[in-house]
Amino acid sequence: MMILQVEVFYIHLKNNYDIIFAVLLSGLVTIFVTKKLRKSTEDIPGRLGLPLVGETFSFLSAINSTKGCYDFVRLHRLRYGKWFKTRLFGKVHVFVPSVVGAKTILTNDFQLFNKGYIKSMADAVGKKSLLSVPVESHKRIRRLLSGPFSMDSLSVFVKNFDKLLSTRFKKLAENGKSFVVLDFSMKIAFDAMCGMLMSVTDESLLEKIERDCTAISNAMLSFPVMIPGTRYYKGMKARERLMKLFEELITSRRSSKEPHEDFLQSMLERDSFPDDEKLDDSEIMDNMLTLIIAGQTTTAAAMMWSVKFLDENKEVQNMLREEQLIILRNKPNGALLSHADLNKMSYSSKVVKETLRMSNVLLWFPRVALDDCKIQDLEIKKGWHVNIDATHIHYDPDLYKDPLRFNPSRFDEIPKPYSYIPFGSGPRTCLGINMAKVTMLVFLHRLTSGYKWTVDDQDLSLEKKSHIPRLKSGVPITLTSLKDDS
Repeated sequence: MMILQVEVFYIHLKNNYDIIFAVLLSGLVTIFVTKKLRKSTEDIPGRLGLPLVGETFSFLSAINSTKGCYDFVRLHRLRYGKWFKTRLFGKVHVFVPSVVGAKTILTNDFQLFNKGYIKSMADAVGKKSLLSVPVESHKRIRRLLSGPFSMDSLSVFVKNFDKLLSTRFKKLAENGKSFVVLDFSMKIAFDAMCGMLMSVTDESLLEKIERDCTAISNAMLSFPVMIPGTRYYKGMKARERLMKLFEELITSRRSSKEPHEDFLQSMLERDSFPDDEKLDDSEIMDNMLTLIIAGQTTTAAAMMWSVKFLDENKEVQNMLREEQLIILRNKPNGALLSHADLNKMSYSSKVVKETLRMSNVLLWFPRVALDDCKIQDLEIKKGWHVNIDATHIHYDPDLYKDPLRFNPSRFDEIPKPYSYIPFGSGPRTCLGINMAKVTMLVFLHRLTSGYKWTVDDQDLSLEKKSHIPRLKSGVPITLTSLKDDS
């Protein structure tokens, strides 16, 4: 019998009569659904189930397993083929497995498709988040959020992150004890993002914000019902606390004469600007939260996977280290990396690309159809969710020879358009694409030019309840300084 999440059982117990009514109503709707609707769904195989429930419980069960939520997709593809439909949280979802489908959707963002997050994820980031706002607000907010990701801002970020990373790696090596890469990368990515966005460096305040951000992140793939004790409830309460903290920080900044050079200050300096040239306070708060969570969780997971992949592929690790040592030797002793140094990391950049291809920290890209349309001659109804399956595309043997092999040199050649989409593409391309890349490059530089390591736990089980694939072990390693090893 499939094991359901404790919170789902709790929902059954607390809402028994409501669920019985919903199931009966759903059955009636299913029986009397129109012939026209049946015909429109026959082109894409799959099982919709009951209108309000569908296969939500199966999806939640996959999330709560050590195989990860993508196991739900994998099993459905074995049963129905590459294209399939399902119903999750009351919405019809179609998984799109091809570059042609990806191109159709991504080149028609705003015209035929819009972002389509499930309710729990949309509630977590907020209505004014760049990820949730309607088309008419997206371009303005995206343009105003671009400041932290400009070349000048990234150049400052590279030096600050390199300094932070160098100090913490040195302490860990001197300590000589095993540490968990995921925990380390989550903490350092979080601290770096909070410093860049709002100049928060106080450790107790950082811990408070991080606890709430973790609770919000954990709620992103949960059953969206406010029942005490559930992940969704805890996440929404954490969001309330965090919004209040951000509100107090904004109020304090407006009354302070102390100079700050960060994202928040740049937004507040626009208070007197016209409405289309500034963000209101709720937009600032929702998007600070979005940038923190997105910048921390995805990049930290990618750093963790890079260590795992490099440990399993010593030849790649040695080639990467050779490139990084050349860069290190050509700099004054103790000098920090510059943005120009990153441009010299040609092989390292391919390692980053291959890490992102294989780890798929963003498993698929959700969109919702704004009108009836077709994708590769398959009928898509207005309101259906279409998920661009980046994972399937990145592991397609027709696109990538020997796709399960970690081979950065495959990027000696430019990939086919829409075959490499870890950051999406088109007008909704991930805003932090360049920051993610430079963060990874700085991390790989300091790790491989200064140290060797051993992985202390080879377990490949995935972490439960995470909306991105992360190893349950977090990849614990022990560092050895190259100076000590020579």
